[in-house]
Amino acid sequence: MAGDSNHRGSHLVFSSLLFLYIFLPLCLAFYFLVPLRSWKNAVLILFSLIFYAWGEPVFVVLLLASSLVDYFLARVIERHRGQVLSKIAVGLSLSFNLGVLVLFKYSGFFLENINLTFGLSLPIVEFHLPLGISFYTFQTISYVIDVYRHEVPAQKHYPLYLLYLSLFHQLVAGPIVRYKDVEGDIRHRLFSWSDMAYGIRRFSYGLIKKVLLANTLGEVAARFLQGDASVQSILGSWWAILLFALQIFFDFSAYSDMAIGLGRMFGFHYKENFNYPYIARSATDFWRRWHMSLGSFFRDYVYIPLGGNRKRGIFNLFLVWFLTGFWHGAHWNFIAWGLYYGLLIFLERWVTKTFKWEAPAPLGHLYLILITLVGWNLFYLDKDVSGFINLGQMFGFGNVPWVNEALSLQVHQNIFILLLGLMAALPWAPALRSRWQIRRPGLVQFWDQTLGLVTAVGLVGLSTLLLVGSSYNPFLYFRF
Repeated sequence: MAGDSNHRGSHLVFSSLLFLYIFLPLCLAFYFLVPLRSWKNAVLILFSLIFYAWGEPVFVVLLLASSLVDYFLARVIERHRGQVLSKIAVGLSLSFNLGVLVLFKYSGFFLENINLTFGLSLPIVEFHLPLGISFYTFQTISYVIDVYRHEVPAQKHYPLYLLYLSLFHQLVAGPIVRYKDVEGDIRHRLFSWSDMAYGIRRFSYGLIKKVLLANTLGEVAARFLQGDASVQSILGSWWAILLFALQIFFDFSAYSDMAIGLGRMFGFHYKENFNYPYIARSATDFWRRWHMSLGSFFRDYVYIPLGGNRKRGIFNLFLVWFLTGFWHGAHWNFIAWGLYYGLLIFLERWVTKTFKWEAPAPLGHLYLILITLVGWNLFYLDKDVSGFINLGQMFGFGNVPWVNEALSLQVHQNIFILLLGLMAALPWAPALRSRWQIRRPGLVQFWDQTLGLVTAVGLVGLSTLLLVGSSYNPFLYFRF
């Protein structure tokens, strides 16, 4: 499966009965029972470390080490601002964090390719990738650089910095939260019923997206993508990758929904991470809407510091997309997937600049869907060739028929879930809400405070029933 990064153990996930009915209620109960903010912070830190340690307790030490190193280095940067020592501190932070990330995530990839290139037999150690290391490493790097840039003050109380880095809401699969965006919430957050109600609704929407849509679509897609290629068809290959495209969107955006909702329950306001990416009209537009926290990280901490499009623009563009692909996994298919989007964005810029032309909306949407479905085959590859086989069959290679009985049966059995997925991927709900906010603000308020909460409870109940009867419940982005 795409993105498998040697995770082992039984991790505590949001869409599990243990989290829904034991961990989260206990955390909320202790959090709201204790009177002082410092105690509430202690409750969040304790439960966050328990959450992280559930499947791999040894790597809590690594998380604590990262927090301690960057806490002290940020203090050094602030104390010696403008001096050589502050630059040395930034260098040490980058060396430590990226070194740990490379060791655990990429060392096997580098050694394997060195052996293949030079005919060597260097021993390759298979490391167990620490959960969420790609996310919290970027968070702590962004904090240190922002302190160096004088965009935020260094946090003087270590428990508050540990709270920021370890919050279980977004620790293991994003969004990538910058310290400057939650600094005020860490220091001065207050409880409000509107935040709690929003958090419950947002969490329930994410939960049902994950359990009903992502899990169901993923199971159906796997029957084709991991099945016998000799009985595939052209339309069946398109069907399979469309289902996977919807699965990965609902899987990752559902986690972001639940993270944003959980954060709001405790008074933290996280930025959006997805904005209906499949309505985009270009690759450029798609990446303004998909995993926005990752895109903004590479823009602000790699692309712009290197000169953006003013200095070595083409090199900077392809470097960023190389890194974007490589961030997703230590395999060549992810690098190819990243460079694929880099090439598309380069060509889009060239066409716009040279011909002063942009595709009409219908043509742009069609183009985006086509290139995205092709790209997801590269993403799906990993160490398996099924993505290449499926990509070839999509365009008729391999002497496959247009349609066969297996596809007809699967479409007949799963057309409802596909239509439901397509509908949920479109922004009709926020558009309807905006219209009613103008015409019937009282109705919107009634929904937020009453009917929406009743619906949320119903969605959690439905999700529970689905979880009880299902053994398929992965989070794809836990693997990165």
